[in-house]
Amino acid sequence: MSSFFTTPASQKKRKRDDTTTSSFTKKNKLTGTGINSKSSKSKAGKAQRDESISGSGSEDDGAPRKASDEEQVLSSESESEDETGAQRRLRLAERYLENIKGEVETIGFDAEEVDRDLIAERLKEDAAATKGRLYRHIASTLDFSAASQTSFRADAQTTTSIAICPPYVYTVSKDIILIKWELASPPKPPPLSKKKKRNKPPPKKPPPPPRRRPTKLIYTRGNCHEARNSKYQHHTAPILTVAASSDGRFVATGGADKRLIIWSAADLKPLRIFTQHRDAVTGLAFRKGTNHLYSCSKDRTIKTWSLDELGYMETLFGHQDEVVDVAALSLERCVSVGARDRTARLWKVVEESQLVFRGGGTSEKRRPASNHPSSSAMTNGNFPIIPTRSYVEGSIDRVVMIDEETFITGSDNGALSLWSMHKKKPVFTIPVAHGLDPPLTPEEASAEAVPDLKVPGEPQPRWITALATVPYGDLVLSGSWDGWVRVWRVGDNKRRIEEVGVLGKGLAVDEADGGISRRESSVTQVEDSGDVAVRGVINDIEVFERGDRGKDGLCVVLATGKEHRFGRWKTHKGKNGAMVFEVPPKLASETPAATANGTKLPNGDTTG
Repeated sequence: MSSFFTTPASQKKRKRDDTTTSSFTKKNKLTGTGINSKSSKSKAGKAQRDESISGSGSEDDGAPRKASDEEQVLSSESESEDETGAQRRLRLAERYLENIKGEVETIGFDAEEVDRDLIAERLKEDAAATKGRLYRHIASTLDFSAASQTSFRADAQTTTSIAICPPYVYTVSKDIILIKWELASPPKPPPLSKKKKRNKPPPKKPPPPPRRRPTKLIYTRGNCHEARNSKYQHHTAPILTVAASSDGRFVATGGADKRLIIWSAADLKPLRIFTQHRDAVTGLAFRKGTNHLYSCSKDRTIKTWSLDELGYMETLFGHQDEVVDVAALSLERCVSVGARDRTARLWKVVEESQLVFRGGGTSEKRRPASNHPSSSAMTNGNFPIIPTRSYVEGSIDRVVMIDEETFITGSDNGALSLWSMHKKKPVFTIPVAHGLDPPLTPEEASAEAVPDLKVPGEPQPRWITALATVPYGDLVLSGSWDGWVRVWRVGDNKRRIEEVGVLGKGLAVDEADGGISRRESSVTQVEDSGDVAVRGVINDIEVFERGDRGKDGLCVVLATGKEHRFGRWKTHKGKNGAMVFEVPPKLASETPAATANGTKLPNGDTTG
């Protein structure tokens, strides 16, 4: 029995098919040997190329011949054989410039238009953003007194937080509800008709007004009875915070159930549930332009996450009390505030280091002269309602970043503090930014059935419950329960905070006078009249710019409720829901000629 091992080597060789051998012999008979045929082909091709090269000059002189695609490929291959990588890049760059020159010669250009090229402006802004410099002065370009407002709500409890990824808004509430809304586009001005049609009958019905209220798209609700079910794919306690990624892919929520849940922004389906935090998740912030997420918790830690891999990265330790808010911009760093440890900490994630900024001061550090009347408002940059006594800072509750080196905090004594990473104490502080609550009545101040009428009741400052800013801009918005969203701007040298106004009405910038003017004589009179823009507690504020770099105005969205987002210490009159403010830009005649990096401002300073 024959096998592979017993078969002779001569029989193992693969034999050529008859068809291939016959075709090969026929070909040799016609063209001679294989070597001679190859040489004859190469000679014929060479002669043909010589004829084409020599005959190119005998063609018509007026119409130069365009090289075919095959010749271009051959020439590029022959050129790339003997050149290095640097020479090839230089050759391609020169060819690209020649193409651009040809297009410019055919189309033409204006030097002034090239100087104002949008790409150049965007590159300047990106460079300033990378370096962490304040480069946008937009507070003076918006007409806050003309802002329109719209409220929207669902049948829910207090709205605790809000997130924006235009044109969508995400709201969360204490009854474990996450809702996705779509914002309405601002109404466009009617087009100007060049010719008026005569004898045109008036329309029978007026056109319907544009939609202003956001539309509810998706709704998802958790269940508090599933707290012991570790496989339950939702929250089981009030949701305290929400954040949306800039690319519109992810939505993150954190709640009192110690869970951090990552949702798909398209359909609000849970993608991953993280349970690494040991206490309630109180704040979330995405790093600008990425899917890196920072989360803070009452367990005194800040954790970092990568949502592209849906994974945990690291934990930052240092706070001595619960961490209640966190903010981040483009660089790999974040700022957090530690409530009653009265510190703000700037975390440099790459360097694995932190800078500690200590608060705990009183509100009398930036008070004007003692003869200043506390009931009326001053002009030229002074502040309304200066308290006759100081209020100690007991807790730092809110933080936002102006740029990579500057941030602002809000405290329970109503103080707004401006910080720089180069100084451990506040650079500037505005005391009692949202005024004072009226003093307690004897019934509220005493636990007796028949309270003593001599029980003193002192007015208390309103907390700063919400802060927001436009990244790398000079605009700051703050909220409390006084009924107004107050607008501030950072000074040109980033050394002071100036009051601009309130959304809707109240304060306005008087450019001719060079300072701040108030329409009402005092904040107390406005609040007593009941004419306020927002009723209830402002628990969160989010902003984004309409149009290209805010040319169509600013959109401000608020999360409001009857209670504070962390507790029920005090109930305020209002509604649980949210509000939208559309802030239009000022007219060209009212806008000062200064908004860009390195541009001269009205006061003579320069930015950048």
